[in-house]
Amino acid sequence: MTVTIEKLEKNEVKLNIEVESSVASFEYEKACKRLAQRVRIPGFRPGKAPKNMVEKYVGVAALQREVIDSVLPTIFENAIEENNFDLVSAPSVESFEFADDKTLKIVAKFELKPEVKLDAYKGMAVDVEEFKTAEDALEKELEHLADRFSTLNDVTDRKSKETDLVNIDFDGYVDGEEIKGGSAKNYVLDLAHSNFIPGYAEQLVGHEVGEEFTIKVQFPAEYHDEKLKGKDAEFNIKLNAIKEKVLPEINDELAQKVNAKFATLAELKEDIEKYLVENAKNENERRVANKIFETLLEKTEIEIQDTMINREIQALMGEFKQRINMQGGNFDEMLEKEGHQKVYEQMKEEAVKRIKTSLIIGKIAQEEKVSVSQEDIQGKIGELANIYRTTADNIVAEIQKNVNLLHSMNQQVITEKVTKLLVENAKVNYTK
Repeated sequence: MTVTIEKLEKNEVKLNIEVESSVASFEYEKACKRLAQRVRIPGFRPGKAPKNMVEKYVGVAALQREVIDSVLPTIFENAIEENNFDLVSAPSVESFEFADDKTLKIVAKFELKPEVKLDAYKGMAVDVEEFKTAEDALEKELEHLADRFSTLNDVTDRKSKETDLVNIDFDGYVDGEEIKGGSAKNYVLDLAHSNFIPGYAEQLVGHEVGEEFTIKVQFPAEYHDEKLKGKDAEFNIKLNAIKEKVLPEINDELAQKVNAKFATLAELKEDIEKYLVENAKNENERRVANKIFETLLEKTEIEIQDTMINREIQALMGEFKQRINMQGGNFDEMLEKEGHQKVYEQMKEEAVKRIKTSLIIGKIAQEEKVSVSQEDIQGKIGELANIYRTTADNIVAEIQKNVNLLHSMNQQVITEKVTKLLVENAKVNYTK
């Protein structure tokens, strides 16, 4: 058996493989016997049909393909190991031929990871705008906690205010036609934190319980529903109830409600201050990491083949479509509005950035011998269990069903370790 390796452009490698007739014939006979066991041939017990009958019922082409599938894995494995190839996709067979002399000739291709030539990545000097905790951050956190433990009291002796919650029935119309999905009964709306159309919540202020009235609004020009963009609308409103939010005092009692471990407000404040310090530290590390990777992306030249870029674009398109659909939008309509070419170019830019970043991280991990331990994976399993509010055993069960999840966890660990290494070794100049 002879294997000739030919390096092509754009990180491709061609293998010209020739399997001598004795080996090819032997593998062909084995393929006949294997398929004879799997195919029911009238008049013969499984595995007992002669070769000519197997060829008739299965087809010579299928038998030849069986031979290819049998001999190639070992050939590929040896070629990859001997030449230290780093593949980004599975090898593919371009052509094969069983010659008259029974010699088997195969042409296959590998797609290799692009070569990454890194400059010095340790001790990088970066200018970063420093994140500083706001002076009133502690007070804001306490106010947020007070809001979490607020109570709602019914209001009957006054009109609605901008800080109230209201219970309403409503139905909306555009050009005299009812808006699809534009009506509801007993809908509770927080007037101070409304995500309704601009001007909607404001017009619910100043009304009494039981009052019926009409408000006029305009849908935003960038609204996700094409039929409603920029349209004037009217909503008929019935105000069923008004609730007033009553905030508790910020004292020891509130601290104990937040968490039983706090006996006093002073202990709660101390815990919040620790959180604010840690949050500022993490935010500055994130900013440093972003700046480092921006610099590395600018300095590192990598020739990325179109096939890699196209695969990443397809992955990004899938993620984008899922987000649009979850937000209630229409992916195809969005593409039509934005323009297929514009969206494609945006996706291509992001795809190239993702691929380059991944390759740079992989190269640094290789240089620094970054590895993933069992403890690292256990830590990731614990994180996922907390995020999805489940048990570690359930996460392990998901990993067993989906090996890609384990691969993703490995990549996360490597990325985190490489990022930490870069940040810890960077020369950071914080700017105001």
